[in-house]
Amino acid sequence: MGLKLKSLFVVAVLAAAIAGLVPSYLAYRPGGNPASVKQKVTLGLDLQGGMYLDLEVETEAAVTRVLDRLATELEDALTEKLIDYAHVERKGQSVEVELGRAEKANWNVAPFNRLLTNFKVEALPDNRHRFTLQPDEAERIRTSSVTQALEVIRNRIDSLGVAEPSIQKQGETTLVVQLPGLRDREGAIKAIGTQAVLEFFLVEDNVTPATMTAAKHEVKYEEVRDPTTGKVISRSPHVLEKRPVLSGETVRDARVNISSQDNTPHVSISLDAFGAERFAKLTTRYRGRRLAIVLDDKVQSAPVIREPITGGEAQITGRFNMQEANNLAIVLRSGALPAPIHIREERTVGASLGDDSIRQGMLSLAIGAVALFVFMSVYYRLAGVFASFALLFNLVLILSLLAVFNATLTLPGIAGIVLTLGMAVDANVLIFERIREELRRGSNLRASIVEGFSKAFWTIFDSNLTTLVAAFALLAFGTGPVKGFAITLSIGILSSMFTAIVVSRLLFDFVYLDRRRLTQISI
Repeated sequence: MGLKLKSLFVVAVLAAAIAGLVPSYLAYRPGGNPASVKQKVTLGLDLQGGMYLDLEVETEAAVTRVLDRLATELEDALTEKLIDYAHVERKGQSVEVELGRAEKANWNVAPFNRLLTNFKVEALPDNRHRFTLQPDEAERIRTSSVTQALEVIRNRIDSLGVAEPSIQKQGETTLVVQLPGLRDREGAIKAIGTQAVLEFFLVEDNVTPATMTAAKHEVKYEEVRDPTTGKVISRSPHVLEKRPVLSGETVRDARVNISSQDNTPHVSISLDAFGAERFAKLTTRYRGRRLAIVLDDKVQSAPVIREPITGGEAQITGRFNMQEANNLAIVLRSGALPAPIHIREERTVGASLGDDSIRQGMLSLAIGAVALFVFMSVYYRLAGVFASFALLFNLVLILSLLAVFNATLTLPGIAGIVLTLGMAVDANVLIFERIREELRRGSNLRASIVEGFSKAFWTIFDSNLTTLVAAFALLAFGTGPVKGFAITLSIGILSSMFTAIVVSRLLFDFVYLDRRRLTQISI
């Protein structure tokens, strides 16, 4: 490649790098709005403040829900087939059915075979039958519950309007959530941590908490809150059947409406085809009974089923204010969590701490860069100035690539940039020492420069390649700060090789090798 063509190429790369940094400057300058700029360097949680959450997904609860749903559907199927049964109940990892003394059921035909696809069927004494969930299917449910929880939480966070959130799976049952720039901590906790487990239970009106049977019934409470303070002023108990007759997994849409009677907000839900069919069946079968609408183990309302509801529409008419109704609609639309979660660790980084981190990180970067520039310029003279320009080029190129790829810059990432600058200096030192060695051997000036770059190339390539492999390993398996460090290190290594070998060589070519007569070099 000729000198003129090489110069045009390097100038084009430099111009593109500077252009790539312009959006970041516009985003983070005083008065700028980072959320309005897409292609920019994204600041991590430790630089701009926000929330860090370590969430544990209770995967066993997801398995339990599958078994409870099977028990409910088996009851419906037995009723439809007019097969008499004594009881259907979940026991551990299985569901047991006791049929009437003279009753028989063929579990290999519809609708039973569809329900029992992933279950082992066993015949027990006294006309009892056990259906045990296959181990591989139970493991699949546990794994998928974590994946589903991640997607549900991602949808909820998107509804909060958080810019550049990070939601990652860590280990088998852990989710790590980072919300940079978040200011409403309470709102985030409510949106993320709410299970939004919506269930419908039949109310046992003729049974009280004192006379109920624990194996068949359970008590859930309806809370009455003070409209001004929001505090609970009373709790009304409801005795419900042990198993829900319908769950919120069938919710297709949820929206807030205002009642025309008392101007209070309520949440209207639309069910999918399966949910609508099932809701129609249970409101037909249990007409005249009360149906409790339970959200996260609290009874929101318990209206009487006066007529079959066949349109797949229902209302949650708890005592909500508008904000609570909106939050409920959001979490119902995004989907209920497949299993409960609990917050194992929570950290909130204030914006002022983020600003201090930025100043200190940038100060360390500036001091390190200036120290390198001064040392190289003093020790290697004009060649050191070339190296300093290449280092500055390198820094601009790294930040530009971070912006182009929407990578996140963290404090460890700044450390990775500082380390990269040190490695870039090392590459220039290898080249310059090779040139000096050639000069000491008596080679002419042009040959010394050419040989210095040629002989140092493979040493630079090997050392950077091994470091790049380690950086890719950190990038693949690391999380959080480790990943931030690996990103800037990987980009920096590739950038430093380009600037040390191409940019520095171009400057030598332009200043020295392009001369007709070369009498000395400053190195």
